Amino acid sequence: MELSISRECLRIVDIADMVVSSDPEDTLVTYSLGSCVGMAIYDQHLRIGGMIHCMLPLSKLDPQKAAQKPAMFVDTGVPALLQAMFAAGSQRRNLVIKIAGAASPLDENGSFRIGERNLAVLRKLLWKNELLIGAEDTGGAIARTLYLRLADGLTMIRADGQMREL
Repeated sequence: MELSISRECLRIVDIADMVVSSDPEDTLVTYSLGSCVGMAIYDQHLRIGGMIHCMLPLSKLDPQKAAQKPAMFVDTGVPALLQAMFAAGSQRRNLVIKIAGAASPLDENGSFRIGERNLAVLRKLLWKNELLIGAEDTGGAIARTLYLRLADGLTMIRADGQMREL
């Protein structure tokens, strides 16, 4: 598989947002995954995909904000993305899930550990839904960009100026 993307077909997934698409021309992308966690889901059978960019682990921090922007929080956003995929016809057995982010770029002394907490909540939600992570690039101190090419499900990461398959 070629590790290239067409800029004309990029669909940007903003911070605290999610996108589901069935357009084979689309490449979903989310930028600047530092402590935030990004998740790409691809249905190999239906060739549809989704992506989310979550900032914080738990919606109890601000239930009103969670109601307005569920993708801001892992515990409300991930179930919303899964529901959107299932509503589009996906079945658990056909899903490939890849995650990125959950780093600590500005928290060198580890006092907040937002990235670790985001990852822990994400793993728990997937486990509860009997879903496995197919690949991940998480932790450390670098920001990442996550891509999902819907034509074939190729998932890529850009980090430290290098593009590679996830």
